[in-house]
Amino acid sequence: MGVEDRKLEVLRAIVEDYIATNEPVGSKALVDRHNLGVSSATIRNDMAALEDEGLIAQPHTSAGRVPTDAGYRLFVDRLTDVKPLSGAERRAIAAFLDGAVDLDDVLHRAVRALAQLTRNVAVVQYPTLSRSRVRHVELVSVSTTRLMLVLITDTGRVEQRVVDLPAPARDDDVVDLRSALNATLRDRPLSETPEILGELPTTISPGLRGLLVTLTTVLLEVLVEPASDRVVLGGTANLSQQTIDFPAIRPVLEVLEEQVTLLRLLDSSVSSSRVLVHIGNETRHAGLVQASVVSTGYGVHGLPVGAVGVLGPRRMDYGHTMARVAAVARYVGSMLEER
Repeated sequence: MGVEDRKLEVLRAIVEDYIATNEPVGSKALVDRHNLGVSSATIRNDMAALEDEGLIAQPHTSAGRVPTDAGYRLFVDRLTDVKPLSGAERRAIAAFLDGAVDLDDVLHRAVRALAQLTRNVAVVQYPTLSRSRVRHVELVSVSTTRLMLVLITDTGRVEQRVVDLPAPARDDDVVDLRSALNATLRDRPLSETPEILGELPTTISPGLRGLLVTLTTVLLEVLVEPASDRVVLGGTANLSQQTIDFPAIRPVLEVLEEQVTLLRLLDSSVSSSRVLVHIGNETRHAGLVQASVVSTGYGVHGLPVGAVGVLGPRRMDYGHTMARVAAVARYVGSMLEER
């Protein structure tokens, strides 16, 4: 084994021992626990080199070493062995998700499953409207001057808006307009809807154009949303078991409450086929310097629409967590495809 390979094995051992014990790791412990095939003095030299490279640090004088963000990053990128799910875990995920009745139910069940599997905070992003397709547009007369507009997407999102009309609308007009909207919009990406709606007035009878203008305004308001606007959280209570890793838990809770940072991190992984890991300062939020976020996208019919993730301490079992995040993302995508 070359010097560089041995240093990587020393780093792997330090990270794995620190994850397991939450105690700084010394050279003697490495010799005792790991068959590295070299002397304690050689390991001390390797640890000094790793420290010079900024991969490990000494938190206290004459203490062992702990991984830095850079050390965790190298561990995740080059040294982590993704741990496959057991049969029991696969059955547990299926049991959680089978029988879900709608999109909300699927996502709430998914976060409960992921939080239970990882013992961390789980988060699932609702399918983003801009990445969804129109399945159906429904118009329901509430009164002669008021309609309920219901937009249903292929990902199961349902958006409802009450529309106040400038003049009374006949039932026949509502039926005709519903047919025209569905004929034009069904199975089209919502990102193309504004352009389609802009051309629609030229294809319908002049008597419906005033009503269409009003409905178009409301539809466009539905579509003009942030890149993603809703998440489901689960397992927040798991933070109460991690006070050693999060001595100041309030900043983490504030991040969970305001959600903007979580959404930014999830958005970065929506279109990725890999599981992404943001470690400590990589999250670009002071409240998460002791945390890591593991996330990946889920899709419907091959198109990315949202993301699944876990927030936990930097000292998490990355191989275990990455596999379970990926598995739940696959389950969510397949469940939504069946709807």
